Amino acid sequence: MVAKRNYKKEYANYHSKPKQKVARASRNAARAKMAKAGLVKKGDGKDVTHTTGNPLNNTKLGVAPKSVNRSFARTKTAGKKNPRS
Repeated sequence: MVAKRNYKKEYANYHSKPKQKVARASRNAARAKMAKAGLVKKGDGKDVTHTTGNPLNNTKLGVAPKSVNRSFARTKTAGKKNPRS
């Protein structure tokens, strides 16, 4: 039997950290920038990609399907094979 996720604990341990808040705000700003440009819209199934691999750098952005942007080749130790992706 799978245990239920403890969302409150997840927020306390990860999502509420100052570094994570800044990264999330930057990702949201990137999405808003691309929406304003007309490249993405709500419910279109697209993600905004950071081509440098850094969520804090909103200068080089692209658009990709969620299935492509959320899955990357991994090494045996769960690191990305291409860290810039």
